[in-house]
Amino acid sequence: MTLEILTSDLLSPLKHGFFTRRGGASSGIFSGLNCGHGSSDLTEAVAINRSRVADAMDVSPEALIGVHQVHSPTVLTIDGPIEGEKPRADAVVTATPGLALTILTADCQPVLFADPDANVIGAAHAGWRGALDGVLEATLDAMEALGASRENTRVAIGPSISQRAYEVGPEFLEDFLTESAQNARFFANGHGDRLQFDLPGYGLHRLREAGVGHSEWTRHCTYSDPERFFSYRRSTHAKEVDYGRLISAIRL
Repeated sequence: MTLEILTSDLLSPLKHGFFTRRGGASSGIFSGLNCGHGSSDLTEAVAINRSRVADAMDVSPEALIGVHQVHSPTVLTIDGPIEGEKPRADAVVTATPGLALTILTADCQPVLFADPDANVIGAAHAGWRGALDGVLEATLDAMEALGASRENTRVAIGPSISQRAYEVGPEFLEDFLTESAQNARFFANGHGDRLQFDLPGYGLHRLREAGVGHSEWTRHCTYSDPERFFSYRRSTHAKEVDYGRLISAIRL
């Protein structure tokens, strides 16, 4: 099966993609394009999958740049391949051609950034904690340090868990209300004391408040489409022992 790569018109003509699980070498619960070395999948299968992604991005596997994601607002600025252990961070930016910045997700937001005039790109992993703590704004700050402009920056949020599938408790709401009472608009009533959180809506809000010129969500829900996407929450509900990781990438 060939790879399925979702793209955004906002980021065109830069080479980029939100890769689905289709077209990979993994099997079982990881069936498809699992690109997470942190999973319990076969190392050889993950290496094959990542090699296919590198080929699709027209880079060598060594130029497929990722970090050790920890749900933080930390951003890494790079100008070449990372050697040795991956740094702990949740976003990467560069102005160096030939490097494909990548993010792994399984419900959290994969966010790709580009200022095509300044030739600066970024990629961020934005779950609820990272988004609340400012990883999106920190990515924009790091891009500006390389010469980008927020007004000129285009941002696409890829497949993420949607509001209808993201049930949370009242204590979760309190974290967001502490930051701003206006955040109540990203929550809808669920069953009992449960609430439904709009993660991509919140991500778009943070980007627009930060001064981004153009932003969008691809409107793909990871939880609701098991044929195309891995989902941490869906795997948890199914009592599976592990889950695959989707990869998203962008390069100059």
